[in-house]
Amino acid sequence: MRVLIVKVSSLGDIIHTLPAVTDAHRARKDLVFDWVVEENFAEVPGWHPAVETVIPVAIRRWRRNIFKTYLNNEFRSFKRALQGVHYDLVIDAQGLIKSGLISRISRGLTIGLSNRTIREPMATLFYNKVYSVPWTEHAVDRVRQLFSRALNYRYDKETIDYGIDINRIGVEEVGTSGKKVVFLHGTTWSTKHWPADYWRHLAHNAVAAGYEVLLPWGNDDERTRAEFIAADSDRVTILDRQSLSGLARHILLSEGVIAVDTGLGHLAAALAKPTLSLYGPTNPGLSGTYGKQQLHLTSDLKCAPCVRKACTYNGPKITDKFQNKSFTVTPPCFSSHKPDMVWRQFERLLID
Repeated sequence: MRVLIVKVSSLGDIIHTLPAVTDAHRARKDLVFDWVVEENFAEVPGWHPAVETVIPVAIRRWRRNIFKTYLNNEFRSFKRALQGVHYDLVIDAQGLIKSGLISRISRGLTIGLSNRTIREPMATLFYNKVYSVPWTEHAVDRVRQLFSRALNYRYDKETIDYGIDINRIGVEEVGTSGKKVVFLHGTTWSTKHWPADYWRHLAHNAVAAGYEVLLPWGNDDERTRAEFIAADSDRVTILDRQSLSGLARHILLSEGVIAVDTGLGHLAAALAKPTLSLYGPTNPGLSGTYGKQQLHLTSDLKCAPCVRKACTYNGPKITDKFQNKSFTVTPPCFSSHKPDMVWRQFERLLID
């Protein structure tokens, strides 16, 4: 039985789908999966041995120049690849209009979540059958429930396995000398950024404890922040720009990860690495990192979690000091997460 998964983005959402693939593959040995995913994340589904074919799509890039996309036949090529197989089932695991449309273009019976349990209810217009899964469940559990009901099997909710075959990542390509910790400091919303001064303070703590700190980056702003964090320590290493597989290798060979609310934090969880995640304006309850040795630190500020991309805090200014330099904690909800406390919690996580 061949099943098409439509889960195109973002990185965290894609990773949230992997345990459902593991469940299904264990319960039904006859299942083979193909997966439609944004081109920037095409490496990830291929790490799972139950996924045979990855079909990249470039919606994010196409939106920037629809006319050029039409002229160079990119969409037509994607459509031919999508329709090259008649699927026994097409599972839209995303619940957006764009994923629903992709599901409908494909060839096969389409299923998804009901209009009361997805972000964009209009997507259900593209489905042949829907299932209702409560919003109160974690995103990983919601996808696991959808797959189990659509494919008619049971799974053990207490056991979670992302199913990643690390041999497909190529761990041997990265050296293993010394203790390392990865700081995942980059994220999308400005309100989800832990203050850069806190990151630098935390790097001092890590180096003093005998660790080398690894700083990945994905754009110019993240590169600038990494340079600030690493400015006064030769044991803080700014990595070259990494592919997802390259970053996964560094994470696998580290002792653990400290992250803000970012898709790469979910990658660390999927690789079963101890991960301490810092949450300010967002709530980890429904979409936080999920798995063994995952620690979520949340803000005790009254306005958190606000789930806003722009901070609306109007209370008194909150300041802190590092190396005799005072600075304003921005966003203020992160004032709950002092670097010394974060490092103590991380060391405790490593030995749990």
